[in-house]
Parts: sequence; C-alpha cells; structure tokens
Amino acid sequence: MDVTLHLAQDPEADELLGRSPLAALVGMLLDQQIPMEWAFKGPATIARRMGADDLDAQDIAAYDPEEFAALLAEKPAVHRYPGSMAGRVQQLCRYLVEHYDGAADGVWRDAENGRELLKRLQDLPGFGKQKAQIFLALLGKQLGVRPDGWREAAGPYGEPSAFRSVADITGPESLAKVRAHKQEMKAAAKAAKGK
Repeated sequence: MDVTLHLAQDPEADELLGRSPLAALVGMLLDQQIPMEWAFKGPATIARRMGADDLDAQDIAAYDPEEFAALLAEKPAVHRYPGSMAGRVQQLCRYLVEHYDGAADGVWRDAENGRELLKRLQDLPGFGKQKAQIFLALLGKQLGVRPDGWREAAGPYGEPSAFRSVADITGPESLAKVRAHKQEMKAAAKAAKGK
C-alpha cells in the first residue's frame, strides 16, 4: 500500500492513510458522527501525539487506556467522543494483535474472495456491515485490493462512479459529489418519515 488518498483533505494525513493500512482502518473506525475529513485526519494526529510517524497496533493496544483517552482528548480532540473512541481504537488494535500479529493488512492480504474479506472486516471491532462494505470498496477502488467478487461484496459502495462514500473520494470534486449524494439520502429519509 503506497498511494495518496484524499480523505482528510490534508497532505500529511492523506499520505499516512495511503501508506499505512492501520491508519486507513483507524480513520474508517473514527468516521462516525463527525465530518469525514476530521475522522481521517485522526490517525495522523494520534501518531504525532504518540511521537511516531506511523501507527503501530501493538503500541496502541499496550497503551494505558486513560493516557490514550487523554491523548485523543487533547485540543483539538481527535473525535467528538474522544474517550469512547479511544477505547474503540484500542479494541481494534488488540484484535489485530491477537488475530493478525498486529499487521492491519493481514485482514485483506490473503482473502480468497470478496465475501471472505467482507466477513473479516465485519469481524473487526467497530465495523458493522455498512462500514465494512465501504472499507472494502475503498480497498478495491483506491488501494488495489481486489479479490474475486469484491465489488459484489461491497454492495452499492462497489459500483463504479457511485459517489456514495469515502471509497469514491479522490479530490475536492468527488468529495462534493459524495456530500451531495449524502444530502439527497438524508432528504429522502426525512421525507419518508414525514409520510
């Protein structure tokens, strides 16, 4: 993995996301209830606050939980809910240490097909079906991880030129298209509730 992503809209953070499988997974984990750019900038912020240029699952898993929560809560906070998200990041890292010797790319490295990869992603703490499908689409569309059937396993997020999620963001123009799609979905959901 060594590509430049454009999810944080910050060169340093995006560079880390493109070269560090763990940073990409942590960014995806953080991507809830805050703006996407804030979530995907989080891994670079965590690494910098830990005095490193990359994230290490073993280091994060072994970090004192209270100190790790304080690290995420420093201003500006990594997430709207830094304490609970610190716990989730550590839980993810502990799982990676236990099941993949701390190598985040072990989740996808030898997956035989898209269904197996989707299951592995859904087994990660904090990854439900939708988050797993979005990350699978990101792996396939931008990071070159394309086991047989990956598009089908990613569901609607795997569709080419869908502009539904972070998997489709390659710059400011595509970011605007994804935001527009999300606004349409929110409006449709609101209208459906009103009926």
